[in-house]
Amino acid sequence: MDLLHSNDSLGTYPNSWYAATANTLVPFPTLKGAVKADVCIIGGGYTGLSAALHLAQAGFKVAVLEAHRVGWGASGRNGGQLGSGHNQEQDYLEKLLGIGPAKKLWNIALEATDTARGLIKTHNIECDLRDGIAHANWHASDVGHDHAYVEKLNRDYGYDKITALDFDQTRALIGSEAYHGGTLDMGGAHLHPLNYALGLAKAAASAGVQIYETSEVTKVQRNSTHQICTKQGHVTATNLIYACNGYLGKLEGKTAAKVMPINNFIAATEPLEQDMAESLIAQDVAVADSKFVVNYFRRSADNRMLFGGGETYGYRFPKDIASLVRKPMLEVYPQLKNAKIEYAWGGTLGITLNRMPNFQRLSSTCYSLSGYSGHGVGMATMAGKIVSRAIQGNAEQFDAMAHIPTHNFPGGAHLRWPGLVLAMTWYALRDRLGL
Repeated sequence: MDLLHSNDSLGTYPNSWYAATANTLVPFPTLKGAVKADVCIIGGGYTGLSAALHLAQAGFKVAVLEAHRVGWGASGRNGGQLGSGHNQEQDYLEKLLGIGPAKKLWNIALEATDTARGLIKTHNIECDLRDGIAHANWHASDVGHDHAYVEKLNRDYGYDKITALDFDQTRALIGSEAYHGGTLDMGGAHLHPLNYALGLAKAAASAGVQIYETSEVTKVQRNSTHQICTKQGHVTATNLIYACNGYLGKLEGKTAAKVMPINNFIAATEPLEQDMAESLIAQDVAVADSKFVVNYFRRSADNRMLFGGGETYGYRFPKDIASLVRKPMLEVYPQLKNAKIEYAWGGTLGITLNRMPNFQRLSSTCYSLSGYSGHGVGMATMAGKIVSRAIQGNAEQFDAMAHIPTHNFPGGAHLRWPGLVLAMTWYALRDRLGL
């Protein structure tokens, strides 16, 4: 299925609260004719825009090809959580790679949040940046593990921005009876993801990047120089970056074997009274919980509840996304049963088997970065910075990320989806049964 077109209209942002509150940015032209560049980037999300900005600042001539609009994909539809660390905890990475490499990855993750914050400040990006992400334990059995991990980060990594929350503290922060404990990381943050992407695009264009929208890549010819073709033109470039994530399709087979697209959904309620909003989340922090089919939610700048959750087992978006998301939302917040949902939308992200990003050097001048597995606000931004450094000759961080083993999905493109459906069904059942 062609995910670039199966759920959305060409060049049109989804009917999301993000799109309804987006900052103004004049559309970029469609590619027509021949263009030469030092670097061509396929994809106008966080990875592509960050790479373009950093490369342009280093003096490279950069062209970005986006099939729809900048920030149109997961970058403009996600939960807006700028999380610390990686999807996998440091214990896992230490066992997988060793303590030294694991600490390098931790430092990269810290730099990722710092980089995003720095770009927002430097370029005056208005995206409602707020500090803090809470992790809430759906099962009582999760609490001990999370609290032990806080101690590990404090002790072994000198990270003191995260604290453990007991039962009462969790209930005071999150006005729900669903959770048993958790953690609060004030080094994390949340933001308006589409406005962040639009701000990166504006900064990149100001730095001299040539951005082309509604310019879907139809063919790539890789050689000593690369030719990247669209319906109305082509770019010839010395270096090539694939930054497509869940919307890669069949454009690059080696990456597609390791990164699978999966849909996720968010709903936005009507604006809530201040007292009601603060009773749901006492501090203006974002929340993600420990369910396998994770719930993630936060208050918007205009006091809506933005709630992400719910699972489906097909690539087409359901007709009634609002009803799909309302179910897990009411499991957490039954007090929202009478709240009207004014916006509901879906998006496609890229996941890997071990939920760690997939960095590949496909040749000496061709790179692929994707598979952020729902942790892309900071890491995709950082990926762009890392690949820009690699193209400039400093590949230390790129190699550290590329060293993380990300295996092919069993059965290839045809069987990976049924396998995931079975796994999601099992884990969703475990969530419901409290196992």
